[in-house]
Amino acid sequence: MLPQEIIRKKRDNQALSKAEIDFFIKGVTSGEIMDAQAAALTMAIFLNKLSKEEKVNLTMAMRDSGDVLQWPELNGPVVDKHSSGGVGDKISLMLAPLIAACGGFVPMISGRGLGHTGGTLDKFDSIPGYQTMPDNALFRKTVKEVGCAIIGQTGNLAPADKKIYAIRDVCGTVESVDLITASILSKKLAAGLDCLIMDLKCGNGAFMSSLKDGQELARSIVDVANGAGTKTKAILTDMNQVLGKNVGNALEVSEAVDYLKGKNVDERVHQVTLELCSELLVLAHLAKDITEAKAKLEKALSSGKALEIFAKMVSALGGPNDFVENPDKYLPKAKIIKPLYSPVSGYVSAMQTRNIGLSVIELKGGRIRSDQKLDYATGYTQFCQIGDFVDNQKPLCVIHAQSEADWEKVAKQLLENIKVEEEKTQISPTIIEKIA
Repeated sequence: MLPQEIIRKKRDNQALSKAEIDFFIKGVTSGEIMDAQAAALTMAIFLNKLSKEEKVNLTMAMRDSGDVLQWPELNGPVVDKHSSGGVGDKISLMLAPLIAACGGFVPMISGRGLGHTGGTLDKFDSIPGYQTMPDNALFRKTVKEVGCAIIGQTGNLAPADKKIYAIRDVCGTVESVDLITASILSKKLAAGLDCLIMDLKCGNGAFMSSLKDGQELARSIVDVANGAGTKTKAILTDMNQVLGKNVGNALEVSEAVDYLKGKNVDERVHQVTLELCSELLVLAHLAKDITEAKAKLEKALSSGKALEIFAKMVSALGGPNDFVENPDKYLPKAKIIKPLYSPVSGYVSAMQTRNIGLSVIELKGGRIRSDQKLDYATGYTQFCQIGDFVDNQKPLCVIHAQSEADWEKVAKQLLENIKVEEEKTQISPTIIEKIA
């Protein structure tokens, strides 16, 4: 086969065979196919799209470009969740121990912050000693003995995706739904999953800002994952406002620990967590229906079992043994912790969530460069929600900064991006749609 003939075929909007896709991905992985040729094929896919069969074959070829994990030692379903990213999204921290408490095994391979969205690994990096990049033996041991482990991409998982993503990033093909689908699923399916739940965010704080785009991506992922043999469902959730009360790495860990303790539980966080977890339990046959699943999850919370599993995971991966008892003892703290009040009294009616996420980067809680060292202490607590009444007693949020100058800078940005009105506005539903 010739790579240029495969490019020409897709350029002319013809379907590629499994053999052609396998050949091309093997060549990309080995380096025999040039970056320019890979870029040309991604542009042809961007313009002409792929059929469902082509998407499944591309995903499987990228999955099989490296190691594919298997879990013969586990006596239960292997499951995971993926989020398309948002501001204040700490759901993974609670979901993994909750699912483990109900009999599932969660080998969760997560990422770092991307653009305005926070990364799960960056949150765990704020816990002293926690190894986000353990060796394979420790990863497998933790999953088997604890029930879950949240780590970074380990070993040689989906190397073709790393190469193709870097090429897409510089040649204008990042937004292709077909290529996004293959990118997400090649890594997730390489983890050896039986079931997957997708949390696809829609709104002004999401990568998919429009509902139509979110629905298209959700249907593509569900179709391809199920076509590849992994039972998958997607839930579209609202990202037109910050999710939860805390934004920022260590601050979101603190909120997650409080959630597992049943303290200061944010209603929207609880709703998203329960919906994702319950759908995953039903997919994995750990509950017969959503009602039974939610009852099991509430018991895992109220009994303290999910909190205990979180504590064991932190300890097994190198963190403090008493972390959940004393998170404030270990999590870093900012020098300046001060509330920000609205100049007018009224109800929060809207916020530009993406800009709020970008303001965390101003506090060095997110990256400008890939090699940047983060400040895990900075961010926001007590963040207002749409419909909240604010005045000179009830703040918009509490800003955690390392200097007065930083505090002033982000305070100005927040005031520009949070709208307060006299009348209370209608609040959009948190759960938008479920796609199976």
